[in-house]
Order: sequence, then C-alpha cells, then structure tokens
Amino acid sequence: MATVGLYGIAFGLVDNNQKLIADATNGLGTDGLYVVGRADLGGKTANITGLAGTPTKTYGFNQVQDVTAPISEPSVALDINDLNFQIKQKIKGFINDGKGGYVDENLKAHVALLITAQTISRKNFVYYGFGDGILTETAANIQTDTNAEQRADDTLTYTALSTMAFNNQPYKIYSDLDPKFDKANMYKEVFGGYVLPAGTTTTPA
Repeated sequence: MATVGLYGIAFGLVDNNQKLIADATNGLGTDGLYVVGRADLGGKTANITGLAGTPTKTYGFNQVQDVTAPISEPSVALDINDLNFQIKQKIKGFINDGKGGYVDENLKAHVALLITAQTISRKNFVYYGFGDGILTETAANIQTDTNAEQRADDTLTYTALSTMAFNNQPYKIYSDLDPKFDKANMYKEVFGGYVLPAGTTTTPA
C-alpha cells in the first residue's frame, strides 16, 4: 500500500514508565500533546528508516538454510519549517536557566511521536506510532541571505526506544483501513494513557 504526503506530526513527553506528562510546565501542555500546526508552518519530511533489521543468513550443506532477523531500530529524520522554540527545547531535553537560555545537561527527554500520512486516494490514513524515543539536533546550517532568503529549518533526529504498550517493540503501524481501527486506543498506546477528547475519534490526527 502506498502513502502520499505528510499529513501530521504530534509529540508528547513521557515519564520513566512511558506515561504521558500532562502538565504545562513539565510536559508540552495541559493535555500533554503538541500537534505541529500552522503556527509552525507545518512539517516537510518525516523520513523513517530502520523499520527492519538486516537479516543474517545461516548456511549449511552449501546452502542458505535459515535467516535470522535482528530487532528493528527505527529512526526518524524530521524537518519542520518553524517549530515553536520552547517546544523544541523541551523535546530535546534542554534545561531552561530562567533567563532565556537553554543548555544540554545530557538529561534527554523521552518523547512519544505520532506521524500521519494519507493513502493515495486521500480517503484514509496511515499512522506510525513511537511510544518512546530521544530527539536530537545535530547541526544548524545557518547561511547568509543573498538575493534570496536562506532559511534554516528545524531538523531533528528521533531515535526510537522499546515501548511497553507495543509488546516492547519500538514502533507500531495503524490505519483506518482496518475495520477494527480504534483511534482512541491508538492515542492511548502511543501517548502513554492519553484520553482522546470526545468527538475526535473519527477525525485524523
């Protein structure tokens, strides 16, 4: 099944038990979620790699007799046009000094991530859920303006960790193409107990 476009990105901070932190100070808001939207000018890419490990062949009697598949180690290269500054520092785990400065004290934040794409018919949705992971920003390519504006997007790398709600797998795929799709349950699993507000269970992320 093919997908088309990048439809949505949502973040949530989770604690050591992979439960959503629903707090405006310690989390990303009173309900715990931050949905990338128009104020952030949307997202450009969410390039997911490592969804499957590289198989290792087992030989016997001059033939391939078996294949072992290591666990998947997904990572996501995110490019967001203008991510909210405070949210960006929080999901990187940077510490606010109370005077407008943020520093990396190597206390990485644990972040749940939900990425939404559409089917080529634009009628259905495919979701990639990550219940726990670390976000890093490894570079900032700042350039001088010439006769054109030179923007430096918010480029972040997400490294997925095992998620208890996914039977300790690092990711889970959902789609409303499945007749038993339960959007509320998806949000509960991905975002550590999050309760989807009434009236939003039939709409996309």
